[in-house]
Amino acid sequence: MTIVADQFEHVVGIDTHARTHTYCLVETRTGGIIDTATFPTTTAGTNRAISWIARRSMGTTTLAAIEGTSSYGAGIAAALAASGFEVTEIRPIARPSRARTGKSDPIDAEAAARSVIREDLDKLAQPRRTGDRTALRVLLAARALVDQQRTANRNALTALVRSIDLSVDARKPLTDTQIATIAAWRTSRDDATTRVFREEARRLAKAVLEQTEVLQENHRQLGQLTEALAPGLQTVPGVGAVTGAILVAAYSHHGRVRSEAAFAALGGIAPLPASSGNTTRHRLSRSGDRQLNRAVDVVVRTRLSYDPATREYASRRRAEGLSNREIRRCLKRYVCRALYRELRTRMT
Repeated sequence: MTIVADQFEHVVGIDTHARTHTYCLVETRTGGIIDTATFPTTTAGTNRAISWIARRSMGTTTLAAIEGTSSYGAGIAAALAASGFEVTEIRPIARPSRARTGKSDPIDAEAAARSVIREDLDKLAQPRRTGDRTALRVLLAARALVDQQRTANRNALTALVRSIDLSVDARKPLTDTQIATIAAWRTSRDDATTRVFREEARRLAKAVLEQTEVLQENHRQLGQLTEALAPGLQTVPGVGAVTGAILVAAYSHHGRVRSEAAFAALGGIAPLPASSGNTTRHRLSRSGDRQLNRAVDVVVRTRLSYDPATREYASRRRAEGLSNREIRRCLKRYVCRALYRELRTRMT
């Protein structure tokens, strides 16, 4: 096993924020702090920070440990990687560990550096790559927001036509045809009160239709980007444009996830040991990438609806006394392993 201290002579911990980043350079051999500095997040500030790291580390091998490489730390992570530095992503510092040391930007930067010094090189988390992968994450975030807004508008429209008589049969959820009809209403001949109700209903219906078109275009773009990054992934049973995009965004690139077990742990799918004494048991993990967890769950539920092998497995485990929820948990672990292999094979 090779640890960070064996491979790198210095580690720079970076505490990231919107306006400034704080850097703490630590020597791995002695654990001593070389220097601490704060630079703005502008382009000039980033260039000064990189020059500071190179100067203070005297050109030796240096690892950058950054928190939030997909948010505040995205810019500095990309700049350091482009300058030839090795970059690793760290988790936020746990609150209990701050009980005796307190909290400040220099303290957090030092803690970030020290958190990786004794870590195994093979277990270091690599930041996600940018480019098309970033575009996938942006599209997925936009889809979640638009879908939430469409649901809210649809519910508001349903509540309106159920509470006020607008000659719409709303005993059941509104269909797309009904929404399109409402969006085409004319209100010029209505009296003042009725006009208010019908105009609001028309506005909500138009918003639902527009957001539906946005989601359709979003789905098309997700499918194209996913196919470009992982050709043929969407032909895997249960994997579509959205689930495929989530899988690709989580996996990112070869080397980021070291094994299928790590991929399962990343999605909170691997059960955690919770044994004590004579009791041997496992519990579910509530951490990890919940979007990845949801994507694998969608694949499992889809396969349970039509895939003969999956349905046969479910029947066999149900005969053994497992509940449907327990069966899905087992299947998620198997499916996660298979999806990891597909990603390794198909992604360039």
